[in-house]
Amino acid sequence: MKYTAIVLAAGKGSRMNSKIHKQFLELEGFPLVYYALRTFERSRVDEIILVTGENELDYCRTQIVEKYQFQKVSRIVPGGSERYLSVYQGLCAVKDTDFVLIHDGARPFVTEQIIERTIQAAIAYGSGIAAVPAKDTVKLVDEQQFSADTPPRDQVWMMQTPQVFAYEKIRKAYEIVISQKIKNVTDDAMVLETALHEKVKIVEGSYRNMKVTTPEDLEVAEVFVKQLEN
Repeated sequence: MKYTAIVLAAGKGSRMNSKIHKQFLELEGFPLVYYALRTFERSRVDEIILVTGENELDYCRTQIVEKYQFQKVSRIVPGGSERYLSVYQGLCAVKDTDFVLIHDGARPFVTEQIIERTIQAAIAYGSGIAAVPAKDTVKLVDEQQFSADTPPRDQVWMMQTPQVFAYEKIRKAYEIVISQKIKNVTDDAMVLETALHEKVKIVEGSYRNMKVTTPEDLEVAEVFVKQLEN
């Protein structure tokens, strides 16, 4: 079996209110995306495809991959205008693999244990999606922001990454979504569900496996990094 990780670092991070794209913001002396790359480098994956902005290709090559000696990063490719287009660019850069792990580079606290759990689920079921149970009650709202429904909290899970799939299947699903111009697919599991009408297998992630999106998230991440490094 061969495993390829696609690490996404092409977002602009508009909610971060920073001129620096969030995946390159410094977190305890390292760019944010460094932490996810380091974990995948140490994991069982065979190679890493790093997807970034077209203007950041050289920066990623020299200031991240070469500087920190990430041996498993085999390609750095430009992403698209939206996340799903960036994922597709990563999928197109993959060569000869069995399973692909798609991960947001703005999630610095993925662990080797989470990676292993998602891979094992993908081997058994064709997919493995990291997620955690919702802590709060979730409301569905209408266009006027009045509550429309309250799903049972014990059935609500918050999706994370990595999301692991059999390569040929997820690439086919993405090609259907793109060719049919299907919009509002917000994660890779939804692509598979929408295009091929297949269920995905949910496995336990971690509440620490957070996505750094806002300045407040970055403050929390700094605390986590200090705890982990100590």
